[in-house]
Amino acid sequence: MSLEKVLSISGRPGLYKLIAQTRGGFIAESLLDKKKISVNMQHNVSILSEIAVYTLQEELPLREVFNKIKEKENGKSTSISHKESKDKLEEYFFEVLPDYDEDRVYASDIKKIIQWYNLLEKHDMLDFDKAEASSEEEE
Repeated sequence: MSLEKVLSISGRPGLYKLIAQTRGGFIAESLLDKKKISVNMQHNVSILSEIAVYTLQEELPLREVFNKIKEKENGKSTSISHKESKDKLEEYFFEVLPDYDEDRVYASDIKKIIQWYNLLEKHDMLDFDKAEASSEEEE
C-alpha cells in the first residue's frame, strides 16, 4: 500500500487506512484495532505521502526516511522504542539521517516517525516502491 492511503488523524492514536470517500469526508480503518471511523472536515488529517522531514539541504519525503530506517534495521522493527529519552531518540535518528535539521525536527517528530514506522512494519506496509508502481499501473 502506498502512503497516499495512510493517514494520521490529530487527536487519535496510531495510523489509519483510507477505506472510502463519503460526501462529507471519508471512512478510515485504524491499523491498531481495525475499527472503522467516519472522518469529516473538522478533523485535522495528514496524509503520510505529503509529510517530509527537514534536512540541512532539503525536505526529505517521509517514504525515503522510512526506507532509510528499513535499511538500517534490515526490514525489521526499530531497535529503539518511541518511548525512549529525547537524547536516545535524537542519537538514533542521527544514525538514520545524519543531516537532519536539529532545529526544525523535534524529539516529538522523531517519536512519531519511529512509532509510525513500527506500525507500518507490523502490518507489512513498508514496500512503498512496489505499492507506488502498482498504483501507477492502475491509473
